Amino acid sequence: MTDDLGGHPARSRIEDEMRTSYLDYAMSVIVARGHSRMSATGLKPVHRRILYAMGEMGLASNASYRKCAAIVGE
Repeated sequence: MTDDLGGHPARSRIEDEMRTSYLDYAMSVIVARGHSRMSATGLKPVHRRILYAMGEMGLASNASYRKCAAIVGE
C-alpha cells in the first residue's frame, strides 16, 4: 500500500493490517482445503478409493453387511 507522495508506504495501524491479512489468508486456506483436488464427479480422492474398493469387493446396497474396517483396510 503506497500513498500519493513519492511512493512511500502508507501508514496503517498494525491491528488493522493484521486483521485484514489474516482474514484473507484464513479464507484462502478454508476454500483451498474445502475444494482440494475434486474431480468432475465431485469426489475427493479418498472417497473415490473407498468406492473403488467397495466395487472390487462386490459390495452394493443389496449386498450383505460388511464392517467398515474391512472396506477401509482394502
